[in-house]
Amino acid sequence: MSFARKVEILVEKRVFRRSANVSENEMSSTLLSLTEQQSQAENLLIAQGLKRHDAELLDRLIVQFQHRLLRYLLFLTGNREMAEDLFQETWMRVLVRGSQYNGAARFDTWLFTIARNLVIDYRRKRTMASLEEMCEANGEDRPLEVPSDDPTPFDLYQNRENSQRITQALLTLDPLHREVLVLRFHEELSLEEIAQVTRAPLSTVKSRLYRGLAALKPRMSIDRQQEVG
Repeated sequence: MSFARKVEILVEKRVFRRSANVSENEMSSTLLSLTEQQSQAENLLIAQGLKRHDAELLDRLIVQFQHRLLRYLLFLTGNREMAEDLFQETWMRVLVRGSQYNGAARFDTWLFTIARNLVIDYRRKRTMASLEEMCEANGEDRPLEVPSDDPTPFDLYQNRENSQRITQALLTLDPLHREVLVLRFHEELSLEEIAQVTRAPLSTVKSRLYRGLAALKPRMSIDRQQEVG
């Protein structure tokens, strides 16, 4: 039986019998609470398994997260060979340092944090530059413009079969802006979770998100004009 069906049955038994006039908001809150509890329980099971160095658990985690992790590393590095090397190293870190994961945060948040730190270490060894230093100077210090209600580039392209255009456009952005966009829209992490991964204040994450969208939009507009032309 699927988790969704279990939730439906649980709601029917526990919620509808308690009150015949349950609002949609109450139902949504109940489902959200159950989903969060399920996620927390899964995180704790993962934490316990990693502490035991459970090889079978690690195999399952690799299968579950391999595509997302490699995609994140590809966007962060812009180099497939480097991304694949760091992909292997990330899982080695998970195996060796699994006891450090306590289940308090989502596993994917912890996983992306490890991968990001490896990217920074890799670049420091070769260029003596951090991820922040790879971006345009003073890029974070300019006043932040309030975004309009116009559709974002992700809204415009989310239903297109060919995602190559948006991928190429993302790779032209500064690494920090690109990273936040990928974590937010591809990996669907919350802004708070992105702040955990990047170890940046929430206000900085919001700034990078808006600036990334602002930088991406004209690139996508040019691409659309060329397509129409």
